[in-house]
Order: sequence, then structure tokens, then C-alpha cells
Amino acid sequence: MSDVTGPVPRWRLGGWRNRLISSRGFQRWASHFPLTRRIARKEGEALFDLVSGFVYSQVLLALVELDVLRDLRDGPGSAQGLALKHGIAPERMAVLLNAGVALRLLKKRHDRYCLARRGAALLGVPGLEAMIRHHSAFYRDLEDPVALLKGEGETELAAFWPYVFGAGAAEDPETARIYSNLMADSQGLVAEDTLKVVKLGNVARLLDVGGGSGAFLAAVGAAYPQMELTLFDLPAVVLQSEARLRGRAQIVSGSFRDDPLPGGHDAISLIRVLYDHSDDTVRALLAKVYTALPDGGRLIISEPMTGGARPHAPGDAYFAFYCMAMQTGRARSPQEIAALCADAGFAQVQQPRVPRPFITSVVTAVKEG
Repeated sequence: MSDVTGPVPRWRLGGWRNRLISSRGFQRWASHFPLTRRIARKEGEALFDLVSGFVYSQVLLALVELDVLRDLRDGPGSAQGLALKHGIAPERMAVLLNAGVALRLLKKRHDRYCLARRGAALLGVPGLEAMIRHHSAFYRDLEDPVALLKGEGETELAAFWPYVFGAGAAEDPETARIYSNLMADSQGLVAEDTLKVVKLGNVARLLDVGGGSGAFLAAVGAAYPQMELTLFDLPAVVLQSEARLRGRAQIVSGSFRDDPLPGGHDAISLIRVLYDHSDDTVRALLAKVYTALPDGGRLIISEPMTGGARPHAPGDAYFAFYCMAMQTGRARSPQEIAALCADAGFAQVQQPRVPRPFITSVVTAVKEG
């Protein structure tokens, strides 16, 4: 028998710690011991929030669906008055309003309710109310998360975003209008954060591939009035862009799966495009982008990304499962996207630090001659 010496492996210490913390006796002791009870309480509250999170999100949906936040934007209101307006029993309206107070969306003063700072901020975020309403489909897809993980059955989000399956799936103009408007509502924040970290002063002509209704190009055009802009997207989608861009950009319809990309641009942007598609589709698209760019041309990628080696909730929980429910594509880390760019031949691949990773992350690259 050999004598094992040296430090105890970290994984063994972790296992011992987990067994200790998961024991009911330790939890009971920690909740009363002065040096640990604050930590125990904090962890207990965090666990309760995780368990109850689905209820919180439905409270939020009810407040948005009933327009309660907007009802209270200009001044306080009572449970009785809001109940009468929305056809809900006063005692049940009070339950909803008190839940809004608990979630810090509302404040209560005596028997009247008003917006809290968080509730007012929600109303000021473009497209957030529409996204909350849209989540009803996502909730249904997550009703059985194990089935979703196993890839069993169809999902509502796959039907809502048909363009990810190719041009033929997205031919209906009304369907395209609905999902294009939802994307455009939140695209302004993405454009804002992207343009904070990516300077385009030396770009003469920009091509936005998969640009939807033109929200990103509209922001670029406002920031760089002299820049020539081109939008490239599916025929049913680009119909939504003309009113927004008002002649500011050239509009070219086509599918990046089936058609070559328009040439003559010294920069190409892919804004919230890659995470909709499989690795094979992404590789093929990046190869087309590389071919379409001249030597020295720039690639700008901006979309929600995972945390890679350091997972974070927006990318690794929300967007990872959202992409799974779409049944195509996946959320990737900046490092994964950088590697795909390098495989396509790009150099000078950079990952600039963004102000709000829960909105978007950015990867840039250059085609060297």
C-alpha cells in the first residue's frame, strides 16, 4: 500500500463541502450561528427566487398585458379603480399590484399605487413590452424543459421565426412583418451599444447582411451621414425596411444561403444573425463574407453571446434556451465566434468590451491581403 501525501485535490474538498451544506442539520445550524446566518438567509432567498421565478415572470406579463404600468405612468391609482377599468375583482387586482410592489415595479403609499423606478424604466426600453408579450410562446416551449433538451416535438418559436429555416419558409409578408417589427423594436439598443465600441469613421460603404427592417442601418446612417449603406435580406423581410430607411440605403433582396452577397463594400455587419443558425450555416456565411470583402475589409458581428468559460445568466440561461426552442442555431461565446472567423481566414479578430453584455456582445475582424 502506497502512502499518499500532498494537498487534498480541490474536487474532493468540493464534494465534502457540498455534502456538508446539503445536510439539513448543517443548514439548521448555519441559519442560527451569528457568523453564517446572514449568508444562509441570502442563499435561501436566492433559492426561493429561482423556484418562484416562473410566477414572477407571469406577474410581469399580467402587468404588461393589462397595461397597468402605463395606467400608473402619469400618477397613482387605486386597486378599486384599476379593477373597475380592467374587469377584475378588486381583491385580485390588489394581489397583482402588491406583487408588482414586491418585484419593485410599483410602490404603494397608503391605498394607492404608483410606478417605481424599475417600472418606469421598463416602459422606456424600446420593444421590451412587446418581448414580454412574445414570451408567452417561449413559456409554452419551456413547459417541459427536459423534452426541449431531448429535442422532442415541435416548438412555437420555430414557427414564429421561420426565416431561420431558409427563404422558402419566410415568404409570407404578414409573418415577416410581425417578427421583423419585434426585432426592430429592440435593435436600437443593440445598435447603440455596438456603435459605442466599433468606430466606423474610416468605412465608406457598409453592407448589413440579415438587416431586417433596417433598424441597425438607420442608426449607422444617423451617426455617419456620409456613409453609403446597403441592406441585404429575404424578399419578404426587406419590404419592412423601405419606410424606416426612406431611401437612405440601397435595398437588395436575397438569401445569404443561396445567393452571393453584394460586392463593393469595405465593411460587412452581421447583427443578431449567427445565433439563429447552425455551425455549418455560419461557416458558409462567413466564407461568403470573406469573399465579398476587399483586402482590409472589416467584419462586425454583434449579438447576444454566452460567457464561455465564465457562464452568465443572459447568454447561458436565457439566450441558450431561446435558441434551443427555435430549433436551429445556438448561443456562442465570443471566443467561439472568433475561432469561426479565424477559420474563415479573417485576422485581427478582436472582442471589444461592451457596456451591457445582456443586450449584445461584439466581435470584429479584418480580411488581410
